[in-house]
Amino acid sequence: MKKYDAIVIGSGPAGNSAAYGLKEQGKNVAIIESDLWGGTCPNRGCDPKKMLMSGVEAQKRIETMIGKGFEQAPKIVWEDLMTFKRSYTDSVPQNTKDGLDAAEIDRYQGQASFIDANQIVVDDQNLAADQFLIATGQRPSVLPIDGQDLLQSSTDFLELEHLPKKIAFIGAGYIAFELAVIASAAGSEVHIIHHNDHPLKEFDQDLVTDLVEHMKSDGIQFHFNVNTKAVELLHPQYRITGENIELTADMVIGATGRVPNVEGLNLEKAGVNYDKRGISVDDHLRTSQQNIFACGDVVAKSQPKLTPVAGFEAGYVVIAMNGESEEIEYPMIPTIVFGDQRLARIGVSERELAAHPEKYHSQTMELSRWYTYHRINDQGAKIKLIYDEEDKIAAITCLSQLADEVINYLLIILTKKMTHEEVEKYIFAYPSPASDLSYFI
Repeated sequence: MKKYDAIVIGSGPAGNSAAYGLKEQGKNVAIIESDLWGGTCPNRGCDPKKMLMSGVEAQKRIETMIGKGFEQAPKIVWEDLMTFKRSYTDSVPQNTKDGLDAAEIDRYQGQASFIDANQIVVDDQNLAADQFLIATGQRPSVLPIDGQDLLQSSTDFLELEHLPKKIAFIGAGYIAFELAVIASAAGSEVHIIHHNDHPLKEFDQDLVTDLVEHMKSDGIQFHFNVNTKAVELLHPQYRITGENIELTADMVIGATGRVPNVEGLNLEKAGVNYDKRGISVDDHLRTSQQNIFACGDVVAKSQPKLTPVAGFEAGYVVIAMNGESEEIEYPMIPTIVFGDQRLARIGVSERELAAHPEKYHSQTMELSRWYTYHRINDQGAKIKLIYDEEDKIAAITCLSQLADEVINYLLIILTKKMTHEEVEKYIFAYPSPASDLSYFI
């Protein structure tokens, strides 16, 4: 049996980063992966999705300028766009393995299963370690309806050789919105079906409504307050039935959330507590078993399950596993829905704002006539500022082609607690989102 100082289970952004960090401490480290090396984000998640979105952004950028120097927008050739995506994703697994080999981190392919708190088995090999880090991430959940085996996922969408003429998404979260925008821009008829009338519930609903109207104007059809009951195969199409709906489509994608990858780990044998939300950890990312830690999307937590958050936790847990850390303290975390119109927010959660409306008041600014936005014809650009009882900014939501840039600048300003006078001391390049910052603070 081979013995290590630390074994990392999962080679995604969190696990991979942590493995390098542990190795740099001089530890003898191994890493185990049951699927694609590199994990979900670079292989079949955020990164390939953003590669496809780049084609949408280019197309929509021209579309906003029709009649203002351009006569027509370019057509997206799906097959060529997928080739562009693969120019990045195809090399991820091998590059990940090569990097680990160069760092002299032992690699094992297969499902890791705990024997006890100090031993695991993977591909019929028994391994032991003083410490373990579980970073196995999440996968798409499957809606429990009749015909659930016919539902496909974001993973299937991101591997489509040819784009179907008609696609239906069940669910109205990040994934459904972003993939719907991509499919619609590339020429599909797109439907989004949701069980209530509150899509993107973690975002300000006023600006979400504006985003929905924008997507409707692009031809995306929404079906709210619809409980999907069944999906059946009609050869070659699928029929979706539910309350007040009967719809046929060439592809039906379940986008109703994600679940932690804990099956097969035999966490009970290691004494590790978990539930349907993920693995329970303390303020040092330690599980109920003192020598076993967890980080990334597999953890049950209130923070957004995003790649940058996983990376932040990986940096922290490397120090925590060495017994040198204070309790983890998360910084302010921006969340973004990407598209030709991006929706971004930071600050106090929508749940908190709704629970205590008496503590907060808001101001919404129309940005489309501001020069920064007018010059790119960013119609519908808005920013909503939420203030607490002391008139300090508690949360910000922005809807714009430039929302991701705006929110990142404001993240720094709010984190540093900069005043209007302090921001005005800086000279930013003009015109740019940064040059408008003093008007928000």
